[in-house]
Amino acid sequence: MRHRTLPPLALALGVALTACGTAEPKPLVTESPEPPTPSASATAAAPPTALLPTGDPEVVAADLDTPWSVAFLDETALVSDRDDGDVLELLPNGGTRVIGTVAGVVHDGESGLLGLAVDDQDRLYAYSTGSDGNRIERYTLTGAPGSLALGARETLLVGIPAASNHDGGRLGIGPDGMLYATTGDAGDRDDAQDLDSLGGKILRMTLDGAVPADNPFPGSLVYSYGHRNPQGLAWAADGTMFAAEFGQDTWDELNVITPGGNYGWPEVEGIEGDGDYIDPVQQWNPDDASPSGIAIAEGTVYIANLRGAVLRAVPVADPGESTEYYAGEYGRLRAVTAAPDGRLWFATSNTDGRGDPADDDDRIFAVTLG
Repeated sequence: MRHRTLPPLALALGVALTACGTAEPKPLVTESPEPPTPSASATAAAPPTALLPTGDPEVVAADLDTPWSVAFLDETALVSDRDDGDVLELLPNGGTRVIGTVAGVVHDGESGLLGLAVDDQDRLYAYSTGSDGNRIERYTLTGAPGSLALGARETLLVGIPAASNHDGGRLGIGPDGMLYATTGDAGDRDDAQDLDSLGGKILRMTLDGAVPADNPFPGSLVYSYGHRNPQGLAWAADGTMFAAEFGQDTWDELNVITPGGNYGWPEVEGIEGDGDYIDPVQQWNPDDASPSGIAIAEGTVYIANLRGAVLRAVPVADPGESTEYYAGEYGRLRAVTAAPDGRLWFATSNTDGRGDPADDDDRIFAVTLG
């Protein structure tokens, strides 16, 4: 693990060089057609009230190893290191320090320490792979920024199917105060349609890991099912829940999630018009997308794409459209989050074994919305 503290001058120089070497982003706008035809390129202006990325992204952290998720404790960013199981604190000068290591993390392929979330009681939730499957744990956070540490650990959920791929792993605390988690089918596609399995689902639980009384299936954590490998999770201002999902070979998806909804995997993939399943609101070829983390800011869904190596923006009011930013400029993108300072942060994933890392990868960037 490399944890480098950058002197302020070096950090400023790195930012300046990045700004000089990167042209103003030229968005490519696509419009999702009627099903089942794939998206076609089109020119469309952003809604006049939208705030979209403007200017060159600033490097806020560099020399990271396999960052997977970014969560904020007030103004302080916490980053998960997938392979080592470390939780990092991002320091004001761009350096990092390890605040603790999630015990028993097993890294194999895509598994390891994945999603993080922080609640309003300053407790950290972590989704990780252990020897007996994926699990969700909660930690108290001790100390102050600059000296944070992981405190007592509580295990909320175990037994989520795990494999070297299709582990899901995104955590989010919804506007209803509940904890949500995305899970993959872990290579057993039939699990996605099995309501007795935790694989291939979006789960909903209380912050203590209990089943909420108003979940769609009594006594079950399952909130929606028929998912292959969802890794993006976010809510619009009106409470609408969006999720992004890796497809097999045909279509990646952006879905609007409804309680108890069946999203079709493995029976269907992408927009099929089959009344038994809920269609995505937009789909992309996996070569152009492979969506991982998503965030919603200023009425726009932002999607970090791995194989597509692009930050994609989808208007909440018209989720059949999309706009691309920074295509191919920073490599694979794993996570995106709305930061407390109003900027949009996104993290690369070029050291995950599938990318082509630059000398200072992996990096986290921040861009102004305006």
